[in-house]
Amino acid sequence: MTNYRRNFVKGGSYFFTVALADRGGSLLLDHLDALREVFRHVKAEYPFHLDAMVVLPEHLHCIWTLPSGDASYPDRWRRIKAAFSRRLPNYSLRSRSQMLKGERGIWQRRYREHIIRDEEDYRRHMDYIHYNPVKHEYVDRVFDWPHSTFHRYVEAGMYPRDWAGNNETIKQEFGEVRGRVE
Repeated sequence: MTNYRRNFVKGGSYFFTVALADRGGSLLLDHLDALREVFRHVKAEYPFHLDAMVVLPEHLHCIWTLPSGDASYPDRWRRIKAAFSRRLPNYSLRSRSQMLKGERGIWQRRYREHIIRDEEDYRRHMDYIHYNPVKHEYVDRVFDWPHSTFHRYVEAGMYPRDWAGNNETIKQEFGEVRGRVE
């Protein structure tokens, strides 16, 4: 087994990619209300600031900032994944290993995290999150994807409504970022 090491910075901001085991379905969008409720519940018990998020059919990206003195994002993800899985009908096929570990087989076991290093890194990952539905060709314009914090940032005046329309520079930048964050 790979000896995977995670980076823990108390009070840090982290970029996450979390995916379902079945990358061909639409489970997250089909059960979006349950996902929202789970996030609200976990945030109430184990606070974190949800800086940005996009939910796609079978994976999500987000940036969290943890409270100062706290670096326990794995516990939060474990709770989110478990609570979401409990809210779903029991229809997934599970391997013997998943059954022995009490897993439903909904989520990939691992997720990716990246500690945000500075303002530029934060901006690149924020843009990456919001551009992701266009990258995956779910929509032509960022604004057209409803399951994203992009709309909150448009209302706050931090992004223009037509951000990343047909801008080739932005598309090139996300091609570069893609290899580092996904």
